[in-house]
Amino acid sequence: MSFTLHADFEIKSSSLREIRNFCREIFQKNQDLENEQEKLILVISEAAQNIIKHAYENKDSPDKMRLQISYNNNELQIDLYDKGKLVIEENVKPRDLDDIKPGGLGTFFIKQVMDEIIFNKEKTDDWVNHLILKKKIINQ
Repeated sequence: MSFTLHADFEIKSSSLREIRNFCREIFQKNQDLENEQEKLILVISEAAQNIIKHAYENKDSPDKMRLQISYNNNELQIDLYDKGKLVIEENVKPRDLDDIKPGGLGTFFIKQVMDEIIFNKEKTDDWVNHLILKKKIINQ
């Protein structure tokens, strides 16, 4: 089975629930992705939250964030697009796990679950940031 689906979400914290529901609906319809769905939903939710927190400094915006999920030949690709503040890839790193405090582990979880993380530097008129997350799905 292969598919590409996308949706646009408002830039605000309350959109995170809509994003999780959108993902859950997609993953539950695809047997290959069902076993990985909770980890994948966490990753997507963390990435979306980072967009709101860092690219938009936790401020609601009339901009939209686009989430696109593609699956083809056992490879899952998740694309997140936004028009927020430009992300400097070198500044994106997980905090030290010994530094025990709430928050700041989203990047760590994303790196643990996904096989590849790409910050697409090709800018368009439509988007400032384009994050690409890839994972090979191994069927059991």
